[in-house]
Amino acid sequence: MIKATIIGGAGYTAGELIRILINHPDVEISSISSASQANLKIEEVHGDLLGTDLTFSAQPNLNADVLFLCMGHGQSKQYLEENELDDQVKIIDLSQDFRWQENASFQKRKFVYGLPEVNKKAISEANSIANPGCFATGIQLGLLPLAANHILENEVVINAITGSTGAGQAPSSTTHFSWRNNNLGTYKVFNHQHLTEIGETLGALQETMPVKLSFIPIRGDFSRGILATLYTHSDKSIEELYELFNEFYIKDPFVHVTDKAIHLKQVVNTNNAAIHLQKDGQKLLITTAIDNLLKGASGQAVQNMNLMFGFEETTGLNLKGSIF
Repeated sequence: MIKATIIGGAGYTAGELIRILINHPDVEISSISSASQANLKIEEVHGDLLGTDLTFSAQPNLNADVLFLCMGHGQSKQYLEENELDDQVKIIDLSQDFRWQENASFQKRKFVYGLPEVNKKAISEANSIANPGCFATGIQLGLLPLAANHILENEVVINAITGSTGAGQAPSSTTHFSWRNNNLGTYKVFNHQHLTEIGETLGALQETMPVKLSFIPIRGDFSRGILATLYTHSDKSIEELYELFNEFYIKDPFVHVTDKAIHLKQVVNTNNAAIHLQKDGQKLLITTAIDNLLKGASGQAVQNMNLMFGFEETTGLNLKGSIF
């Protein structure tokens, strides 16, 4: 049994993390800290955890076996600068502070990029993990097999729509109900921050990759999930492509490649990723779907924790969604 501490416990990703860890057979939650909600019961902030006998603390227990940093971008680095941790304490950071290679080395720690489908061995040997971004996870899962086989040769046009929880819990003009309801809108077109981590991962698999990624992020009028369509060109047949994808993900329990059209409700409230391929001549369309709060954040963080501590990768993550 390991002890886990969650720092920044009031946000959406922390709420999902608590929901998973309270049912994890190998984890005891040591403390959940929140500067804004200290001394409140968890259920007062995360209403779906009604009946959970846990309380937010002002100060976290830093002597736990693993720390989950669920703070805003820029705050994780600041927190680690201001607080000394034992080298044996493992860290899983859910912000973007350590995802890029130029930021991966910090103090005495080396943060490993936590995408299990490509870095499983390195994750299992790491003491510090930079959890991938939600858009980055869904997009990379659609492109990894192509890059690994050195056949990512043409521009990829990406349209990905995300639910409102992807913007975090702090309210803003574009997360307000009256803006989101019955509405769609693009943002950070062509320069979303997740492009950097995507490019680094694909470049490590296919070194000579002059491929341009043209990414159009879209705000959706639903709460959770990411549906991404990735359009490129390939001279491989659909049968060859499905064989490549199935072979690449054969040891990855949460990735499901299917020849049937996919939709968000197949993956929402689960740690699963669904992938569908379709061809029209030389045109290749890859569609991926994930839950942005689970496979795109907290579920993947627990998946990484399982690998780091030698647990079965799926432990605590057999979450089942519903299409209704």
